[in-house]
Amino acid sequence: MKHLKSKKYNDKFIKENMMGPNSMMVLENLLEDVPLTSNMRVLDLGCGKGLTSIFLAKEYGVQVFAVDLWISASENYKRFEKIGLQDQIIPIHADAKSLPFAEDYFDAVISIDAYHYFGCDETYFDSYLSKYLKKDALIAIAVPGMKYEIHNCIPDEMKPFWEEEALKLWNSCFWWEKLLLKSNDFKIKKIREMDCFEESWQEWLMTDNEYAIQDKLMIETDNGRYMNLISILGNKTK
Repeated sequence: MKHLKSKKYNDKFIKENMMGPNSMMVLENLLEDVPLTSNMRVLDLGCGKGLTSIFLAKEYGVQVFAVDLWISASENYKRFEKIGLQDQIIPIHADAKSLPFAEDYFDAVISIDAYHYFGCDETYFDSYLSKYLKKDALIAIAVPGMKYEIHNCIPDEMKPFWEEEALKLWNSCFWWEKLLLKSNDFKIKKIREMDCFEESWQEWLMTDNEYAIQDKLMIETDNGRYMNLISILGNKTK
C-alpha cells in the first residue's frame, strides 16, 4: 500500500484543509528517498493551510517555518496549536520574493504545489531564495506540470479548462531542467514525473471544495494524457 504515512492522518481534517491535490501525499512521494533529520531547520515555502508543515513536523521531527502569502499566519497558528505543534511550526505570512530570514538559515527548503507561482522566473532562486539556505541545503520541490510542452499545441478538448495565466506556469520536466541549469546556486539531483498524480488528485476531487468540483471535469477530460506532477530534487551549491 502506497503513501502509508499520509493515509494515517484524520481524513476530515485533511479534506477541510486541502487547497489542491493532497499535498501530504505529494510530499510523502517527493521525500521517498530523501534523508531528513530532526536537527534540521526547514522552510516550507507556500505551505497553504499547513498540511505539509504538519507532515514534516510529525514525520521527521524537524523545525518548520511555514510561509504562505494567501493564508494568514494567525489562521495557520490556530491550526498548529490545535494539534499541539505550535512550538515546532512557526507560521509566517510573507511573499516568496521578500522573505524575512537571516542568510544561511535553513538546512532545507520544501515547496509543494507552490513554486511555479514564483519560481518560473530563471532569476528567482539565485536572487531571492538561495541566500537563506546553507551550503549543500536540500531543495525539494513538487509542481503541477505537463508530460510535454503543450503551449503551442493545446488540445481543443482541454481549452475550456486551462486558463491562459495558469497554463503559462505548467511545464514539462525538460523545461524545468533547462530553467534550473541556468542557476549558479542550484545543483540538480533529479527531476522526474511523480507517480502520485492520480491518487492525490482523486483525494482532492472527493472534497466538497468548490474548486475541486470545478476541477473534476478537467481531470476526467485529461484522462491521464497531458497533466502530471513533477518532482525536483537538488542542493544549494555554495
